[in-house]
Amino acid sequence: MVYPTLRSFNVLMLSIASYNGLNAAQCAVALMAQGVAPLDACVEGVTLVEDDPNELTVGYGGLPNEAGIVELDAAVMDGASHRGAGVAALRNVRHPSRVAQRLMEQTHRVLLVGEGALEFARTNGFVEENLLTERARRMWLYWKRHRSRHDDWRPAPEDELPPEDRDWLRAHLPGLAGTVHCSVLARSGDMACVTSTSGHAFKLTGRVGDSPILGAGLYVDNEVGSCGSIGHGEANLENLSSFLAVEFMRAGLSPKEAGLEVLRRVSKNAHHEQRDANGLPRINVHLFLLRKDGAHAGVCLHGQKHYAVADEHGARLEACTPLHS
Repeated sequence: MVYPTLRSFNVLMLSIASYNGLNAAQCAVALMAQGVAPLDACVEGVTLVEDDPNELTVGYGGLPNEAGIVELDAAVMDGASHRGAGVAALRNVRHPSRVAQRLMEQTHRVLLVGEGALEFARTNGFVEENLLTERARRMWLYWKRHRSRHDDWRPAPEDELPPEDRDWLRAHLPGLAGTVHCSVLARSGDMACVTSTSGHAFKLTGRVGDSPILGAGLYVDNEVGSCGSIGHGEANLENLSSFLAVEFMRAGLSPKEAGLEVLRRVSKNAHHEQRDANGLPRINVHLFLLRKDGAHAGVCLHGQKHYAVADEHGARLEACTPLHS
């Protein structure tokens, strides 16, 4: 699909996304400029990431659970109706964000998991397929052979994986910070957001993180703004990070300060085993906040991270503000 230039629009339209959602944010703004509803535009943008076999943390090509099976989570939330829905541990369907949107539109339910989510997807005509790409399979097998010296497997030779894939695993495990989030603000003032993930790489079978849970992995209030997150899902579940961020903005904090205040709480509540020798969290959480007036921010617990922004000036990456330098 070819999207129109964004520079010709003088009205306020804005999308922010996680660092891997640059194309999603640009797509969403371009579609809203054509009159597409905010949630539809947001889902369409995230679908681009779900389709990308080189994105190892989302959709088709996402790294599998410890059994070698790809299980996907996603949720959508619409600001105008204040409704949302999620699906979790969904197998064989590459677009969990679209399944979540159908669940919101067709039922009174907010969450379906596992076989129930798959049956609902089948009812809606979603095509089933093997989501485990050859690249993801080889990375899973390499991890499996290196995870322990006390099981049945012999370690894989170093040349079994390309250097870039070995480097990716070493850099991201443990504490994989994957997932894609996208939030939008339309010229009407309506907002929407979507989060989609394949979850922590090589997770326990059936593990569900924050992404499909309203208030944890994403939240939007049309009167205030939205927040979405990637990173350590359990921390967001334990602190309801996205809901809390929106409430801090409602209380008058800027998006940046609201996000940092949430991260202060996440940092304070981090478990003992999640801390380094200096007492700081080893886990990472990223929050992406968009306020009703178009102000926005990305924050993270630590590191030099970025988030995506798309508006009438085009699409770009901007720096996240870390809580701990």
